[in-house]
Amino acid sequence: MMKSLLLSLLLVSVLFMNSFSEVQGRKWKGEGTTQNLESIVIGRCYDYIRIVNPAVGEKNCSEMWEAFKNAFINKDPCSILPQDYELFINLSLHTIPPNKSLFWENNQLLVNSFSDRGRRYMSLGDTLFGFFGDFLNWCGQANGAGLDYESCPTTEECENNAVESFWRMASVTYAQQSSGVIHVLLNGSAVGGAYPEPGFFADYEIPNLQKDKISQIVIWVVDDIEGPDIDSCGTHTVKILENKLKTLGYDVTCTDNYKSVMLLLCLDYPDHSKCTLSSSVSSVDGSLLSDGPLTDMGTVWSVVVLLLRASIC
Repeated sequence: MMKSLLLSLLLVSVLFMNSFSEVQGRKWKGEGTTQNLESIVIGRCYDYIRIVNPAVGEKNCSEMWEAFKNAFINKDPCSILPQDYELFINLSLHTIPPNKSLFWENNQLLVNSFSDRGRRYMSLGDTLFGFFGDFLNWCGQANGAGLDYESCPTTEECENNAVESFWRMASVTYAQQSSGVIHVLLNGSAVGGAYPEPGFFADYEIPNLQKDKISQIVIWVVDDIEGPDIDSCGTHTVKILENKLKTLGYDVTCTDNYKSVMLLLCLDYPDHSKCTLSSSVSSVDGSLLSDGPLTDMGTVWSVVVLLLRASIC
């Protein structure tokens, strides 16, 4: 009898301790902090100021890491606010060249390729503060000075998590620093439409554009090569965006399947029907380059190079 009672008490104690442990070290649905986070971001900082964009001048990469870490470390992972990253943003801030800003929704990898690490355009991920955190994950623990490598909260679990708040602050800063001709690259094949509401562009970037510094907003709606044509200029969500920007007083233009971006996409789908070149193509100076089927691959790629130069220049 006594033995059974002791076993029961032991079982209750184990269940209680397990329950207490789960509460104290609650597991979130999102992936944990990226391994070697400190080494990665400090390395990225030096890569940026030495190789990617030396024009930003000297930055204290270790100080930037400390400011970044202190924004979320030893805090409730669901109580991190955008302003917690203010010191980090101030330390990493630099000029975004006029006419170079490239906003986007639902096509991050394409934007990264098209911007060419800031050489062609400077998207958020091509700034120092965006480059610092791109494709990484992180969070701290409420009662500890360490990082949580096991799991971090998703936006569905709580909006004020470390990563979401970081990108909100970064997006606001990026919009405020943009000037001249503003470019927006949208995915015409995105489920739900090219211009999502809510979304980072709608909620954090458009409201923080500095109208007196902007001469024009150029929208490009590009379909995936193997995707459907869900949205286009003047229709559905893109029309909503165009009307919104015009109501705010901006000069807005919109182009479907912008040639330069389509040519970039076609590098991965050279035989797709959307990537078929005209049977008669002129060179940049107007002379006939090819007449008839472009079956010779050397000729095809010569045409691609010429078109890329003509459209980008």
